[in-house]
Amino acid sequence: MEYSTIKIQDDLYYIGVNDRHTHMFENMWPLEKGVSYNSFLMTGEKNIIIDSVHAERFEVYISKIRSVIGDNGVIDYLIINHMEPDHSSSINLLLQSYPNMKLIGNGKTEEFIQAFYKIDTKDIFIKVEDGEKLKLGEHEFTFYKTPMVHWPESMVTYYEKTKTLFSQDAFGGFAALDGGIFDDEVNWREHEYETRRYFTNIVGKFSQQIQGALKKLSALQIDVICPVHGLIWRKEPQKIISLYDSLSKYETREGVVIAYGSMYGNTEKMADMLANTLSKNGIKDVLVYDVSKTHISHILANIWIYKGLLLGSCSYNNSLYPIMEHAYRVLEINKLKNHTLGIFGTYGWSGGGVKTLVNLPKSNPAYDFIEEVVDVKCSPSYEDFQKCIALADEMTKRIRA
Repeated sequence: MEYSTIKIQDDLYYIGVNDRHTHMFENMWPLEKGVSYNSFLMTGEKNIIIDSVHAERFEVYISKIRSVIGDNGVIDYLIINHMEPDHSSSINLLLQSYPNMKLIGNGKTEEFIQAFYKIDTKDIFIKVEDGEKLKLGEHEFTFYKTPMVHWPESMVTYYEKTKTLFSQDAFGGFAALDGGIFDDEVNWREHEYETRRYFTNIVGKFSQQIQGALKKLSALQIDVICPVHGLIWRKEPQKIISLYDSLSKYETREGVVIAYGSMYGNTEKMADMLANTLSKNGIKDVLVYDVSKTHISHILANIWIYKGLLLGSCSYNNSLYPIMEHAYRVLEINKLKNHTLGIFGTYGWSGGGVKTLVNLPKSNPAYDFIEEVVDVKCSPSYEDFQKCIALADEMTKRIRA
């Protein structure tokens, strides 16, 4: 069966695939709208694939390749910008189909190829350095290393002739590409959230390195961006660059996310009082999440952009409520900046919830931490609710300062 391919430019084709079957990206981030694995084929004197796809989608993938070059065509080179298995696990299958294919990457790329797939790279690997130009047939590419965006071997490939950047995970997003693959073919409002969620879940913890990469690439004229997930940017590439710049600078807006864990509703009552008070204070963006119901993937995507964060938890066997503990660890890893943090919660016979949550600003001093926490035994009293009101008032004051 032949699968239709999409022409991006003269000699450049989109041969990516959609994955609407996998439930969890990296086996931990939900994919309600699926994900795309983008791959690109440049034809000419030499046929060159730039980034490959997950091996599980290889049947569709190889049909797309053959629909461009024919059943008897050859692939001469595979440029590997990133070795994460959702892009690299089909390398062996490609080599079986095209045994004379050469692999192109940096030194760390070669190490990962050997470690993951036990491929003898001695005669088939072409090593490129940062800033190196390489001519393949009539096409010339320039390679730029972008380490820890978001693996140590990560790099991007620039095709100067058409000012096209093959950006690997950078500038990517969640969600399958339903029909249109280009930024000017879809409603960006529908894709913005899934792009932000991808950033915060996958690459956000490396925001400092992303800022470094943006500065490194700022001298390039970029008319088209081809990431390995999400939309291809051919009309407004600056839009996705600006979004990544803003998110990696931890730019925030007025608003508060309240995330809580509650077994019997007492911590939830406090969350509602906090939310009501913030609303009375004129804060229009107040988002309340029960961590037992909403995956931290979605909560984090909104925590990232709102300045205020209120975390609440009951205790559980003298410790933090387990589902809130997962959320806590995710926040601890991400080292957020430009956020005001407040903490509240309940306990029965012994503390544990609030006692653990207050360690978060110790591990990340970048938080503007409201020292007056609200820690309640069993269920909140009138006085406890007054403390919640005071906490919400202080949050309002600080995020508006």
